Amino acid sequence: MPERVLVADDDRAVREAVERALELEGYDVVTAGDGVETLVLARRDSFSALILDVMMPHIDGVAVCRVLRADGDRTPVLLLTARAGVPDRADGLDAGADDYLPKPFEVPELLARLRALLRRAALTAPPAASTSPTSPTWPASSASPASSASPASSASPASPASRAGQGERAGDLLRMASLRVSPGTRRAWWGAAELRLTRTEFDLLELLVRNEGLVLDHAEIYRTVWGSDAAVDAKNLAGYVGYLRRKLAETGAPDLIRTVRGVGYAARRP
Repeated sequence: MPERVLVADDDRAVREAVERALELEGYDVVTAGDGVETLVLARRDSFSALILDVMMPHIDGVAVCRVLRADGDRTPVLLLTARAGVPDRADGLDAGADDYLPKPFEVPELLARLRALLRRAALTAPPAASTSPTSPTWPASSASPASSASPASSASPASPASRAGQGERAGDLLRMASLRVSPGTRRAWWGAAELRLTRTEFDLLELLVRNEGLVLDHAEIYRTVWGSDAAVDAKNLAGYVGYLRRKLAETGAPDLIRTVRGVGYAARRP
């Protein structure tokens, strides 16, 4: 069975050239034109390797890599970029990329680096590891933001994927550690203490708990909580996350909301 590779680049000429070169080598190739589409595909499907351009619209390649690593996805990543300075390379590698190829590049070198990544991945893979990616789940009242992010995102599954580590459900109740969230009654508790939340704070908490452990980027959160037509305002979102953290702390809860710098937020157990 051929190795499956995701190639993401907003430059159509580069994307198609890489796609043709890989297909001639026998790879099964899937392409994406922006960071949101890339995340949807990477979380939905399984790939042997990812080749990501750094300067993509919506979410750049470094941020995509950072999100996937925070999700626990260890698929090998090769970054492509015209920004080849040492700080840029260091930033990409620190985000979790496995290799970095400056543009312009020669196809033989790209192919050689990809083969090296796949060899290393084969040596370090556990015998029976399952790397099936997962998709974020959304409150029943909201549509998946991926469906409005880009035309290609409409291929995302309509029904949410169940995932290990996701907030446990008991009837209509979501649980994460001692936190309980009731979407039906729109109430939430830490232990016996009830949180007094505004409508927006509750929607934000519900979204994060439903996707426990999964990093949701600013655009995904904003479109789900504020609506698909709302302009993304990262500072406004950070303010609401701050309100939510304070209200959780008032009930004695630890910090359950993790900030992923430059990307978004995730609900994590203490």
